[in-house]
Amino acid sequence: MVEDDDSVRELCVAILEPVGYRVIAVGSGEEALAVPPDERIDLLLTDVVMPGLDGPALAERLTAARPGLRVVFVSGYPCDMAMRPGAQCERAAFLQKPYTISQLTALVRATLDA
Repeated sequence: MVEDDDSVRELCVAILEPVGYRVIAVGSGEEALAVPPDERIDLLLTDVVMPGLDGPALAERLTAARPGLRVVFVSGYPCDMAMRPGAQCERAAFLQKPYTISQLTALVRATLDA
């Protein structure tokens, strides 16, 4: 999980871990790239707009390095406004802030099952 807002990141961990997910939570795209390549990652849950490396650029780099990695983008903006030109909303799941606990857990499960 990549989220530059500490409170949002901590809340997501508090939501996802009790329902059985192991979460590696980091505060930036650069920190996400530093996760060792042998660390198993099934899904990237990332904020779209972040300082430094943004979510779409991070997703491009991680999916190239980790084939089969699924992606969920999260943003306070609608998908068509949040994503930079050329990054299609259809290529990954998208969750708009604010979201509910059930929306987050359902989308994570659906994305992993897809």
